[in-house]
Amino acid sequence: MDGQRLRAWRPAVPGVAEVLHARFVTHAYPLHTHDAWTLLVVDDGAIRYDLDRHGHGAVGDQVTLLPPHVPHDGRAATPGGFVKRVLYLDPGVVDLDLVGAAVDHPALADPLLRRRVGQLHRALDGPGDELHAESRLALVVERLHDHLGKARPAPPPRRLARDLRDLLDAHVTSGLTLTAAAERLGAHPTHLVRAFTAEFGLPPHAYLVGRRVDRARALLLAGQPAAAVAASAGFYDQAHLTRTFRRYLGTTPAKFATGAARRAATPAPAL
Repeated sequence: MDGQRLRAWRPAVPGVAEVLHARFVTHAYPLHTHDAWTLLVVDDGAIRYDLDRHGHGAVGDQVTLLPPHVPHDGRAATPGGFVKRVLYLDPGVVDLDLVGAAVDHPALADPLLRRRVGQLHRALDGPGDELHAESRLALVVERLHDHLGKARPAPPPRRLARDLRDLLDAHVTSGLTLTAAAERLGAHPTHLVRAFTAEFGLPPHAYLVGRRVDRARALLLAGQPAAAVAASAGFYDQAHLTRTFRRYLGTTPAKFATGAARRAATPAPAL
């Protein structure tokens, strides 16, 4: 198929309708529209496209934002084709009164935004990191609003961060979406992330992961087998637990448990 590759999925993250990773060489998109906002980055090559009957280009150091219900097409601008990553965001994620601004300026040359979009894609590329992805999405959307001329209000006071910490502590195992927390606390998701990070020095998803690792350690030290600990500690599956445990502690849950068991089995020295 002329080097074509395509992978698409719908993550369990509120606001993200679809993730698409693709490589195209000769394929050309006909004129079409989406119900969603199209947030696009190019990892290799370049794309030419028409948006609302005006020609544009998408290249590697930019982020492209195409608004919903506005006709556009797309085709390779180089002989080798292009590699792209796309997020299709639900219409309400970015304020719809900014459609006109996005039509006028769809290409955003912003290294920080480009980096944040890449971080969001990595967080979406596997189950178990939904809160992380929501936090990344909130920061991306805030940056998009800044570019399109609609800055969000200032973050709420410190009490909001502490209320969010209490919610996270109460949902270490069951988990909590950023959207649900925002609705419960009456704040925008971006404000929750910023307020929490300013107060506690790390974002909400990192705090929750740390709590889950602590719970897994306690369960392992209490003698639970590593295979049973993942669900009890709030991880998606055993592979998710092992990957996270190794990142935090430099070893696997099984080896951690084995070391604890050996120490427990060693007789105490005689007095």
